[in-house]
Amino acid sequence: MEKTENKDVQKLSKDAYGGVAGKDYVPYVKSANRSGMNLAVILIGAIIAAIFAASTAYSGMKAGLTVAAGIPGSIIGSALVLTFAKSKGILGKDLVQGMASGGESVASGTIFVLPAVILIGAQYNYLEAIIVGIGGVLFGVGVSTLVYDYLIVEEHGNLMYPESMAISETLVASEGKGESLKFMLQGFGIGGLITVFTGSFLNKVNSVFSIVGEKFYKFHFTMEANPLLMGIGFIVGTEVSLMMFAGSVLANFAVVPLVGFFAEMATDSAVVWNDSATFINQMGADAISGNYVKYIGAGMMICGGIIGAIRLIPTIITSLKATMGAKAASSSKTSRSNLNMVLLAAGVVFGVVGAFMISSNPVMAILGIVITLLLSAVFVIVSAKLTGTIGTSNLPVSGMTIASVVVATLIFVIMGWTGNADNHALLMFSTFIVVAIAMAGGYFQSQKVAFVIGGDKDEMTKSFSLSGVIGVVITMGVILLLKDQLAITSSNPPFALPQANLMSTLTSGIFSGEIPWIMIIVGIVMALFFFFANLPIMTVAIGFYLPISTTSIILIGAILRYFIEKTTKDKELADAKVANGISLSSGLVAGGSIVGLIGIVLQVTGVVQPGEITGFAASNGAPLLMIAFMVIATYIAISATKKHS
Repeated sequence: MEKTENKDVQKLSKDAYGGVAGKDYVPYVKSANRSGMNLAVILIGAIIAAIFAASTAYSGMKAGLTVAAGIPGSIIGSALVLTFAKSKGILGKDLVQGMASGGESVASGTIFVLPAVILIGAQYNYLEAIIVGIGGVLFGVGVSTLVYDYLIVEEHGNLMYPESMAISETLVASEGKGESLKFMLQGFGIGGLITVFTGSFLNKVNSVFSIVGEKFYKFHFTMEANPLLMGIGFIVGTEVSLMMFAGSVLANFAVVPLVGFFAEMATDSAVVWNDSATFINQMGADAISGNYVKYIGAGMMICGGIIGAIRLIPTIITSLKATMGAKAASSSKTSRSNLNMVLLAAGVVFGVVGAFMISSNPVMAILGIVITLLLSAVFVIVSAKLTGTIGTSNLPVSGMTIASVVVATLIFVIMGWTGNADNHALLMFSTFIVVAIAMAGGYFQSQKVAFVIGGDKDEMTKSFSLSGVIGVVITMGVILLLKDQLAITSSNPPFALPQANLMSTLTSGIFSGEIPWIMIIVGIVMALFFFFANLPIMTVAIGFYLPISTTSIILIGAILRYFIEKTTKDKELADAKVANGISLSSGLVAGGSIVGLIGIVLQVTGVVQPGEITGFAASNGAPLLMIAFMVIATYIAISATKKHS
């Protein structure tokens, strides 16, 4: 086992946070032999990468939010490495957490765009999706390696990499005793149990509390007893959860009733703009939301994405200048292999092959891949820089992707490529871009951990790239498996898909010209108001777009965390409770998503036939009872935490 600093300390040195030049930093592992890789470690990492890719794809499409895999990956990986690859110690754990992030990064990017192909009524070929996705993975990592020296070594102490440091501390703490894995398993059990009875696994209990107002004041309030959503709420906290819920309240209790009030004044011959079979004055709350209000949300997200991209211009300029001006001496010391060139070349090759597979003509393929590579390269560098400042969980991936899609869409319109097949190609090019952006964030988060702990840079690059490829194979398969459920449109669809819905609305609307522009413009104006009021546009917009059933249960999880923080007077004990609560919540997310995914597989294959819900199980009381159970069980587990001496 590698020799490290005194295990009794179980903390990183102050130098890990800055105070010394990166080239002079002495990592946690001081041994000259810093290899953490062997077959057991790679197998463990591959399995965890696949699990987090599947879990993130499922939960992200459900909630519109994703949970970074670094910390839960380090917790699970630590236990497995200790059991099956003990000789590799903390360096093996480091590689495993990086591979967990790689699988999650692919999924968290892909779900923003690829499901939109299904939403526009097209289909994607599994092989073409894998080739495009792998191209995005390799190109994103390849470009990232070019700026590694500057962003990791030269900027040590200037860029703080907050999530990387939290993961590093978790890995160091894992060298001693910890309870994190126990809490994750408890959360997995709670989340899995509830999902078995409420989801597609058995479907024995109604999981949605619902109140509908259809007369004087039209509204629809729902809350879903979903453990993975409550877990996400606990993890992201009250600030994000409240903003999302505020967006849902604005949509469901202000805009929907307002539109409903004027809709009743319409003549009997007036029909909905996109549904000639529905009369405007007969629309209920759900119809109003689906046919009109969601386009206001789309306008808000478009505006938020463009504003976010504009605000990134200074970061783009400074990042590119600093990258071009990085010291050659530093580069020669830390980049001693041709791995970066291999990855870049492979990414370009996969991108070119994918471009010709998805394009209807050679000109589209060539122009499309050129645009894709240029936009990817720029936003990969931006993503890498921002990871050092705000971490991967807060990366404005949506904003960068929207900006890229708008540019690409306008070019397609100029070229006259506006058919459904052209839209399919555009969205596949955009999938390459978003995967590259997401991979860059995860890569730099993982490489910073490796730098602080003392892992080998090239080992992390290879294992992270491998996990990205695994993530592509799994994520593309999950989306294909769920394609029938993704296409369902209702007031409470199985998967909300806010970002993918936006992408399909944006590209299809621009191509066809058939889009309620007045609603889009209203959304843009509302987003500008949020901007001037210094409110987080994208967070509110996603809440506006998501079903309130999703944002309300996310808020419940956040309130539980707030209650625990405020009722525990001892700060150290409060921090310990929250840390264990995050571990338990990670288990809730994993349990809810993995068990839910297994249920869908069993249902598709005919192994499980969901039963009919009757009696109390079908009433509004059932979901309220389950929500109470989730909250109480979570609170009791976390409140048992004791302050570490």
